Amino acid sequence: MQNAYQIAVFPGDGIGPEITAPTVEILQSLADAAPDYALHFAEAPAGAGHYRDTGTALPASSLALARASDAILLSAMGLPDVRYPDGTEITPQIDLRMELSLFAGVRPVTLRPGQPGPLTLPPGKTIDFVLIRESTEGLFFTKGRGEVTNTEARETLRITRDTSEKLFRFAFDLAARRKASGRGKGRVTCVDKANVFRAFAFFRKIFEEEAARHPDLTADHAYVDAMALWMVQRPWDFDVLVTENMFGDILSDLGAGLMGGLGMAPSADIGLDHAVFQPCHGTAPDIAGQGLANPFAMLLSAAMMLDWLGDKHDNDGLRRDGNRLRQAVEQVIAEGAALTRDLGGTAGTRAAADAVARALSLP
Repeated sequence: MQNAYQIAVFPGDGIGPEITAPTVEILQSLADAAPDYALHFAEAPAGAGHYRDTGTALPASSLALARASDAILLSAMGLPDVRYPDGTEITPQIDLRMELSLFAGVRPVTLRPGQPGPLTLPPGKTIDFVLIRESTEGLFFTKGRGEVTNTEARETLRITRDTSEKLFRFAFDLAARRKASGRGKGRVTCVDKANVFRAFAFFRKIFEEEAARHPDLTADHAYVDAMALWMVQRPWDFDVLVTENMFGDILSDLGAGLMGGLGMAPSADIGLDHAVFQPCHGTAPDIAGQGLANPFAMLLSAAMMLDWLGDKHDNDGLRRDGNRLRQAVEQVIAEGAALTRDLGGTAGTRAAADAVARALSLP
């Protein structure tokens, strides 16, 4: 088939393989029934377990497969008891972001009908915004290369014009698409600390330059500490938030909390040529192998992958099935009969994934 796409699959550590398997099965079933695209999956070893066994966290062959693939589906990675000699965690997912220049970390924050969460929404209000986290520099720039002595430690925060321009173009383009679809307000908010740090004043200046190119959209700013407050007090006000790497890392977990937990939080890391799709949660080694993990964030990340492939290749079939998969997860959540323990239910991983497959009318 002409419209055939290779997906590099990183099953990861802990509960990673358990949520990856049913996700790939559902994606394969969707593709098998689709007249306008095909998917081929290739597994790539990497992660803390692989480092423990081989001394390598991200093999060159796995990185080469990721580069050669049309998209990358990555599950949870890392184990608390497996670390590099300097004490830092094994994080091939961050290495992939750096190697493939995946500058835009996309973290949707959506509270779906029937979805348990900590907030009671006012009548007529919904939570549906996207946090875009710069993913290759900021305070993560010197990851693994910080300076440590007996008396002090230093890390370098780096913000470049080139990466920031690409990031802000991505953010405004996303806001425009959301507005055109009727899903967003056409508003982009730069989240920074420009009142204290020159680096963030530079970041904001570049944002304002890009904003001037989009007079049909609304652009504004917020300090990161104020945004943490407003995300709790009035999260329904926001559309697209864009921020530095570390700030985005922290605020995206706050966004996951609004959705009821990390088990509901999908994500993508997107560059000009490549993209990785993965759940925001960790490897949960305490329940690994027990079939208890929540697969919904992984399935929603897979839906984001289909959307991205559809947009990149102008393939309506991929976009159609991305939307179908997302709606099927939302339907299962709303019905409440196949919720996992973290969402207050009793379903296991397989039962939750099977419920999604039934909602899709898959065999």
